[in-house]
Amino acid sequence: MSTLRPLLPVMLSGCLLLSSAAIAQQNRNFAPPQGFLYGVGVGVNQEIYQGYKRRVIPLPLLGYRGEKLSVYGPFVSYELMKANEVSLTAKLSPRFSGYDEGDSDVFVGMKRKSSLDAGIGLQYSLDNWTLDTEALTDVLGNSNGQEVKLKFSYSMRYGPVQLSPEVGVSYSSSKLVDYYYGVRQTEASFNRPAYRAGAAVNYHTGLALRTPVFFGGMTRLGLQYHWFDNSIANSPLTDSDKGLSAIFSWSTFF
Repeated sequence: MSTLRPLLPVMLSGCLLLSSAAIAQQNRNFAPPQGFLYGVGVGVNQEIYQGYKRRVIPLPLLGYRGEKLSVYGPFVSYELMKANEVSLTAKLSPRFSGYDEGDSDVFVGMKRKSSLDAGIGLQYSLDNWTLDTEALTDVLGNSNGQEVKLKFSYSMRYGPVQLSPEVGVSYSSSKLVDYYYGVRQTEASFNRPAYRAGAAVNYHTGLALRTPVFFGGMTRLGLQYHWFDNSIANSPLTDSDKGLSAIFSWSTFF
């Protein structure tokens, strides 16, 4: 859900207290390795649906990182253009937002599918600041919705440890919100009235950690706290307007 889904993830990076000049010099000298990789990961999302406490998503990781192509489990990106501090990327990512009636009593007689999003990302980096934007659309035709996301992050580095605090905002189209949080007339019941959800603007803040010190691979931990729009919070399917998500992974190259 980044908003609508745990969006899990993004695999985040960052650091501990150093001077700006020292960090910038380290960043210029950093050249990430390339090749095939494997690992394991898990995403945990505190759901805001009634009676659905948390969603746990195991992520077996097989991937590849090259000069332009990056495959990290089910997340794929390809660099289309790079000019100085600006890069343009094509992206493909799953949307783990589906549910069926066995997940909670509130879903009895309902089912929604998870989906696959594709789109474009634009990144601008200056010193230790990074601005990430992306526009995504459902390519499987489940919701036929779109989402636009913007995120600011700041990187700090201390030895082999990186920390990165971030803030972000996202806009989700009415089709996307209504598919996962709306209730159709044919699904309405005494305790679950029909509800048509509109577009939503959601916010989050987060913190990420990355370090290569464990078991010869890269360990990542990302935490995000989300605030959801009233269009989502007022749904008869939900009982909260905020939630926490986390993702943990470890990977190494063959």
